[in-house]
Amino acid sequence: MDISDIARKLDLSNNKLVVRKAAEIRRLCDAQFDSSVIGVGEICKAVICLEIAASRLQVIFDRQAAIKLSGMSEKAYTRSFNSLQNVIGVKIKLNVKELAIQFGCVRIIKSVQHMLSLYKERFLASLPASRRANADFTRPVFTAAAFYLCAKKQKLKVDKLRLVEVCGTSESEFSCVSTSMIDLCYDCVGVSKEKKDAKDVQGNRELLDVLPGKRKLEDGGYSSDDESSCYKRHKKMEEAKYEDWKSTVVNSIKKNPEKGPKKVIQTSLNFTKKAETEELKVDS
Repeated sequence: MDISDIARKLDLSNNKLVVRKAAEIRRLCDAQFDSSVIGVGEICKAVICLEIAASRLQVIFDRQAAIKLSGMSEKAYTRSFNSLQNVIGVKIKLNVKELAIQFGCVRIIKSVQHMLSLYKERFLASLPASRRANADFTRPVFTAAAFYLCAKKQKLKVDKLRLVEVCGTSESEFSCVSTSMIDLCYDCVGVSKEKKDAKDVQGNRELLDVLPGKRKLEDGGYSSDDESSCYKRHKKMEEAKYEDWKSTVVNSIKKNPEKGPKKVIQTSLNFTKKAETEELKVDS
């Protein structure tokens, strides 16, 4: 399908600049790689090229209509869109305000901006002077990671997988950048985990007290390393009872041998003798 026909279905046929830009991006894709390798068909590729062109020219684009036209699910379309952008070298620009509006977290805009500024400052300070000039913080993964951590700090729910797809990165890279931000800016985005003292936890304590193996007496009780634990004591008692019974039986047999168990003698069967007897009867 021609890209002009697809643009007409997406109400972009009147914008000739977007159509020409999309055609240019499509030719670039065809020249650099085979899009079918990443699972992108011709119609889907044309739709994605139109969206890339519209976003670069800041033209309103109906993504839901584009997804429907591509014949793919929203998740698959987003993945293909990000892959195509990365292959042709188109950088995604993430704006903190637009990201906050998209995920419904407008109140953390200032926190995210402060977090990014602080992270850049501390990260550059940790690098040697020769490498500071090559540091690149324009990649969208930094903005996305800062946004996610600030939202988590203020206990706001953000779909992490969707955020990763929007910024066009991988989950491993996103996790790596997030870990780096937590290490350098723990005072801003760190979330402390409260660990309760075991003595303060009273819930279901009576269930533990029922189990002898878990019970521990406060005064003169047994420690976990003591050999005379409840289980071992019970086992030793059972063994002692068995030994007493065994010794009683053995002594009784020694005193009264006739009452002891009698030996069972198995009777041998002599089939030869029986056959000879039968032959004598026949001869007689």
